[in-house]
Amino acid sequence: MKKIVIALCFLCGISSFAQNNQSVIDSAAINIIDNMGAYIGSIDACTLTLERSTDYDGYYGLEKHFYTDNISMIGPNKMLVQTRGTQHNKDYYYNGTKFVYYSVDENNYSVLDAPDNIIKLIDGFHKKFDIRFPAADIFYPSLTDDMIENFSNIIYMGNDYIDNVLCYHVLASNNKLNVQLWIENDEDPLPKKMVIIHKDGNHNQYEVTFKDWVINPEIDDTIFNFYPPENSRNIDIMAKAE
Repeated sequence: MKKIVIALCFLCGISSFAQNNQSVIDSAAINIIDNMGAYIGSIDACTLTLERSTDYDGYYGLEKHFYTDNISMIGPNKMLVQTRGTQHNKDYYYNGTKFVYYSVDENNYSVLDAPDNIIKLIDGFHKKFDIRFPAADIFYPSLTDDMIENFSNIIYMGNDYIDNVLCYHVLASNNKLNVQLWIENDEDPLPKKMVIIHKDGNHNQYEVTFKDWVINPEIDDTIFNFYPPENSRNIDIMAKAE
């Protein structure tokens, strides 16, 4: 089944926080999230751009880092992610059998045997190697159920414009996080923006804007293969400690 029912780095471990005792789950908000998930699940291929900002705890306080991710995917087993930004420039290549991590800054790469679909790749490589794929959580088919399980409030906040596009605004919160989603109010209910605010510590924020969607384009399969650049080095990537 060639469907992208998954996809693009684990953001923040959405499933790791328990609900409060009282819960407000808005059926309108759930329906909006479900419709987005159903539409994404019907897609065979796509390209898009992510514009991200992330807060880091620096020596002098919070630092805001910026990244752009150009993503191409063919379901169920091909993906290219090219990330450029403040702290690193890197590419991920996945052709259905091999996964390659390439550091543009250091001109080195690692080649790993890969599972047979994107969701297994994202899950397995995050757990084993701590590799994070940009904005993966929002595209998971279990997103609605995960949010109901782990957020005490999920509310439809009304409509708002993002980049002149009318969007549904949904807010989810628990005792650790505030997550806000803007989903296009259209027959193609694609995610437009997401903001995550941590309630503890320095209230770190993560923001991502989804741009330049192209649905079911013709994509040359060869872009998912990695060809080592001149003078690049093949290095081992270490699994994270258990």
